[in-house]
This record gives sequence, structure tokens and C-alpha cells, in this order.
Amino acid sequence: MLDGRLALLTPEGIRLSLTPAGPVRRAFAWTIDFVLWLIAVIVIAIAIRFAMGDSNLGEGLFLVVLFLSYWGYPILCEVYAGGKTLGKRWMGLEVVREDGLPVGWRESSLRNLLLVADFLPMMYATGLLCMLFDHRFRRLGDLVAGTLVIYSPKTRARKAAQSGEAHPLPFPLTPEQQRALIDLVERAEHLPPSRCLELADLAEPLTGLRGEASLARLRAYVAGLTR
Repeated sequence: MLDGRLALLTPEGIRLSLTPAGPVRRAFAWTIDFVLWLIAVIVIAIAIRFAMGDSNLGEGLFLVVLFLSYWGYPILCEVYAGGKTLGKRWMGLEVVREDGLPVGWRESSLRNLLLVADFLPMMYATGLLCMLFDHRFRRLGDLVAGTLVIYSPKTRARKAAQSGEAHPLPFPLTPEQQRALIDLVERAEHLPPSRCLELADLAEPLTGLRGEASLARLRAYVAGLTR
């Protein structure tokens, strides 16, 4: 952990940077989910009462729906919706395994069924205590299931390639060099013109040009890489 971030190295050699979510943001997410669930339950109760009246069958059906919706909603969302219930999505959170991979049925079922233990003795006191003493803010359910609640990384939409003619690279570049070239052109519009020209001059070994001509050639290279 460094500055609140957790660095993980996958078996493929890919380094993941995850930020565990604290109890406050998670409490807001839980509250949103609970309110939405409560509204849905009230609507379903009204519908069942309207359709079946005060019959025992209607009451039994309502209890079944109540049980399945309370336990099934978070599990289905975490397994099929990228580890995010509606509340977590709203608050920018996501449930993942400790190795950074998506949660499955086993992990999601364990962490949600153990909500009962985290609730004890009242108002999720056990879960809050576990999070305060764990550097990854894991509650009891997370510890048993091997899961983490993290801030969901925000993906930036890649800008369209620069308009104009695409030029092939004069010689092969490594993936890191290609990434640096694309980043440079994408950020160029946010840099002062003098700084852009300075960077374009530094790229003379690649473009064979200087100034505006070098910058235009860099944009053409990026157009060829991103199309």
C-alpha cells in the first residue's frame, strides 16, 4: 500500500493499481441499495395485494419474493454487472477478488450471506470494526470470501485520431514508445504552443523535421497507429 493504493502483480506480469474503498463511501452505497430495494418491495407488495387480496397465498408469495430479492439482488449484480450493485455504481465502487479478478458465485455468495455476522451486535458494528483494523478496509464477509471493495477505475474514452493523412512510422517503436507518442499528441491541445514546438523539436530524430512540420508529422504517425 502506498498513498492508499494497493499494487498487485498478476501471473501475466501485469501490474494492477487498486484503491480500497473506505467505510463512508460503502455506507452510502449500501444506503442507496437498501432504499431502492425497499421501494421495489413496496411496489411488489401493492401489486400482490391488488392481485390476490389478503389471501395466505399472497402473503406466502410476498415472503418468498422478499427473501429472494434481499439476498439475490447483490449477488446477481456483483456476478453479472461487473461487481457493482446500483448503489456501488452510483458511488463509483466495485467488488473484486483479492487478486483483482472479477468475483464469482462463491465469493459473492459468501460475502453477502455473512452480512448477518457483520451486522451484529447492531448497525453493522462488527463489519465497521473489521474495516477500521484492516488496511484494505475489508469487513468480515470480505475476509472470508477473499474479496475487496475498490474505487472503480474511470476509463477515459480515447479521442479520435487526428484528421489528415496517416503516415507509417519510419522505423519500429516499442509499445511503450508508441504509447508515449499517442499520449503526447492527445495532450498537445492542452499544452502551451511553445512547449508543443519544443517537444516537436526533440522528436526530430523520429520525424526528420522541426517545429510545426515535426508536430504535424507526429500527428500523422499517431493517426496511422490509432486507425
